[in-house]
Amino acid sequence: MFVPSIIIKKKRGEELSKEEIDFLIQGYTNNTIPDYQMSSLLMAICLKGMSEKETAYLCQAMINSGEVVDLSNIEGLKVDKHSTGGVGDKTSLVLGPMVASLGGKVAKLSGRGLGHTGGTLDKLESIPGFNINLSIAEFKEAVRKVGLAIIGQTSELDPADKKLYALRDVTGTVDCIPLIATSIMSKKLSTGTDCILLDVKYGSGAFFEDINDSIELAKCMVKIGKNMNKDTKAIISNMNQPLGNAIGNSLEVIEAINTLHGNGPKDLVDLVVNAGSIMLVQAKIYDDINKAKIDLEKSLKDGSAFNKFVEFVKQQGGDISYILDPSKFPKAKYTIEVLSKKEGYVEKINTIGIGQASLYLGAGRAKKEDSIDYSAGIIVNKKPGDHVNEGELLATLYTNKEDTNYIIDEVINDFVIVNNKTNKLNVIDEVIG
Repeated sequence: MFVPSIIIKKKRGEELSKEEIDFLIQGYTNNTIPDYQMSSLLMAICLKGMSEKETAYLCQAMINSGEVVDLSNIEGLKVDKHSTGGVGDKTSLVLGPMVASLGGKVAKLSGRGLGHTGGTLDKLESIPGFNINLSIAEFKEAVRKVGLAIIGQTSELDPADKKLYALRDVTGTVDCIPLIATSIMSKKLSTGTDCILLDVKYGSGAFFEDINDSIELAKCMVKIGKNMNKDTKAIISNMNQPLGNAIGNSLEVIEAINTLHGNGPKDLVDLVVNAGSIMLVQAKIYDDINKAKIDLEKSLKDGSAFNKFVEFVKQQGGDISYILDPSKFPKAKYTIEVLSKKEGYVEKINTIGIGQASLYLGAGRAKKEDSIDYSAGIIVNKKPGDHVNEGELLATLYTNKEDTNYIIDEVINDFVIVNNKTNKLNVIDEVIG
């Protein structure tokens, strides 16, 4: 097969065959197809889309690029959760320990940051010593022993997605439903879990601003999961504001720790309690979703979820002294306060602007070879519906960069402040599947 001919075929909007898709994924995984050709194909897919049949072929080809974990010898139904990405989304750091503390078995393959969104792996690696590169045997042992394991795409698991994920991040091909759906579902299905909960976000900080696009993506992924006999559900959640208050890797770990101590932001707590209750019912640990919610809230208050997080970090080689004493995390050289220029109510936040500002401060990658400053980021002090006085703190920036004046102005402009009282935002709008 001739790669340029396949690219041209997709550029014309024609349907690719299973053999062509298998050839492309195998060749790219084996390094016989270079980045520049795959980048061209990804852009053609973004512009012309993929049929339901092509999407299924692509997902299966990505799964087949590596091994599939067999978790059948671990007692109980194994569950997983995946977010489509947002600003301040440290959900997995809180949700995983909560579900595991109540008997769930959470086996999770995660990714790094894409564009303005943060990645779970980057956040975990801000904990000194934390190992996201467990072998499959170590991964299974962690799920069995702790009830929770989170790792990255390895050479064994879904290696095609690992390469495509990094390439999409820097080629403007992130916000494409077939590529997002197959990336997420190939990871989920390669870990051998029985039940999958998808957190599909919409709004100014998500890949899709329109809720209808997010619903379309959710339905696409739920269909993929159910066609492969996995109990798959999706929640549609609002990313028209950062989730919680912290944006940036170690800052989000610290906020997750505070949440596991029962002191988390309301929107984050609402999300993890609702998502966790669905996962526990999927795993057949609970048959009453309201009872699951009560026990999840209790796990934050009685310390059981935090203790499970400590156990999880220790199992994967992390230095738990940082979890027990978060003040040990390195501090950024510069702390900059962003003050409101007027009095009123926060009507909305340009969440993608906040995410991009955090990236510029050092908390994310502009190019795939960039390194991350784990101490950089933003603490948001005001959310939609909040009253603010002139001169009051809107946000605090943390960075080791010196030239940040332009970022301060951008962050101020990301807060839309009006005279009339405004409403707070819902966290979850819909459940699918």
